[in-house]
Formats: sequence, C-alpha cells, structure tokens
Amino acid sequence: MNNQFADIVKLIKQSREQAIRLVNKTLIDLYWNIGQHVHTKIESAEWGDSVVEELARYIQETEPNLKGFSDKNLWRMKQFYESYKNEPKLSPLVREITWTNNLIILSRTKTTEEKAFYLNLCKQESYSKRELERQISAGLFERTMLGNAKLSPVLRELHPNALNSFKDSYIFDFLNLPTTHSESELQQGLVQQLKKFVLELGKDFLFVAEEYQLQVGNSDFYIDLLFYHRGLQCLVAFELKADKFKPEYLGQLNFYLEALDRDVKKEHENPSIGILLCKDKDSEVVEYALSRSLSPTMVAEYKTQLPDKQVLQQKLHELFEQNKKD
Repeated sequence: MNNQFADIVKLIKQSREQAIRLVNKTLIDLYWNIGQHVHTKIESAEWGDSVVEELARYIQETEPNLKGFSDKNLWRMKQFYESYKNEPKLSPLVREITWTNNLIILSRTKTTEEKAFYLNLCKQESYSKRELERQISAGLFERTMLGNAKLSPVLRELHPNALNSFKDSYIFDFLNLPTTHSESELQQGLVQQLKKFVLELGKDFLFVAEEYQLQVGNSDFYIDLLFYHRGLQCLVAFELKADKFKPEYLGQLNFYLEALDRDVKKEHENPSIGILLCKDKDSEVVEYALSRSLSPTMVAEYKTQLPDKQVLQQKLHELFEQNKKD
C-alpha cells in the first residue's frame, strides 16, 4: 500500500514541476514579447526613450496590481530581447531557466559564448540564484575553458565527451583552510563539505569513497577520493597534494588508474580518469610531464579563495591568441 501512495506523491510532484516550468516559460515569453515590442518601436523611431517611462507610469496607474513593470525592468526586457534575438540556439534556453537567473547572466557576462555556457549550466544543474552568482564570481566559465584546452590527448581520445567536465583550477573557499595546511586537512575538509565540493565539481560526480583501498599483489594502496562520473560513465580518482606539482606525482596516479581499470571497473564502463589536485603548478612543467603519459590524467590546482576574474580572463585571452598563432 505504501508503494501505491508513493506513486501518487510522485505524480503530484511531477505535475507540480511541470506547472512551474510552464508558468516560467509563459512569463519569459511575456518579457521577450514586451522587449521585442519596445525594441521595434524605438528602432523605427516611433518611440523616444521617454516613452518607456510613460509606459511604466501607464501600467502602474491603470493596473496597480501588476508588479515588475517599472521603466528599469522594461529596459531590461528590451536588452534581454536584443541579446538573444539573433541567437536561435540560445533563445529556447532562456525560457528554461528563471527570470532572476536570466538577469544575472545578462548583467554579469560579456560574450555570447559565456552566456551560452551559463544558460546551459543553469538548465543542467538547476542552479539557484545564489549558486549561479557564486559560480560566475568564481570564474567557472574561464576555468572550464582553460581546463578544456589542457585536456591531455589521451583523455580526449578515450573520452571525446569530456569537454566542460573538468576545470583547470578548483575553488575551495568554503573550507576555511589556513594558508599552510596538510593533505589530510584538505581531504577531511572536502569530505566534511561534500555537498559544496560536488557543486564545485559538477553534479554528474557521485562520491564513492575516501581512502579507497586497492590491493595489488601483497600490498595495499589508498586513493584519496574516488568518484563516479555519470555522464562519462567512468571512475574518477582524485589525488590531493598540498604543495606544488612535481612530475613524480603522476607515476602514483597512473598506477592507481591501472589498478582501477584491471580490478574495479565494470565491463560496460569507460577507462578511469585521474585528477591530480595540487596547491600550485607550473603549466610548462605539467605540459612536459603529460606529453608522454599514456593515461587519461589531468593536473589541476586548487585555490582556497575566490580568484581574480581579470587574471582568469587574461589567461583565457592569451590562450585564444596562442591558438590563433598555432
């Protein structure tokens, strides 16, 4: 009987979610149409800028119960329409996220690529306003684009869908770690703040275990943190280093990946991926170290404070310029 009740509750929740999505889409359609109307009138010189203020006053006077149609908001609707009217791939996406998140993306992103990134992410991850603002402040777009560019050839070959799955750097500002800390303190902090850690990684990551035991021969070995990635359908091993990257660290991680693939990975799963998380790294040293690696590994750094977005944007700009030359 309880199972039958659970089915009814499931139906109620599904219907409620569908209703919320429909209401949201209808609301976004309204704002889009208002923005289009205002844009068209101003572009055709039928309206001057002052007419928008008159329209806002008219709505307030004739329909005082209608909220959210101030002149400021009407201009936002115009900007909203103008930003996406020539983007057929993005205009459907804006109707699948909340108006609040649309406004955040509209005001805090610069390029079409960046807007597309956060629109897709909001749809996939169902970000709240607070989560979205944090990710933009933490330079998630820049860090992910840099991460895409630094995926090793082996990782790209074995996991062609790995784009946007990993980052060049991870932000652990929620840990409140001292400047000098041990790998054990880092690991314990991440496990204790697992929900925030997964949010930083991406919601496709499922936590498997800490200090995951591997037995090879007569010896026991332990992976710091083991996850499973639903999208890539593979195990992801994280090794933590509370100092600067050293090439010899890769040997240990590659050994773990070999053991995982031989003894733990299921037949239908893809080859395991290794992420070496270091406090700091020299990109040229990392490039040399990975150039002959046959394992799908990635070296990333972690920060305990929000990054300077301008620095990240400059790194991304330099990367794009280098790719043009190549």
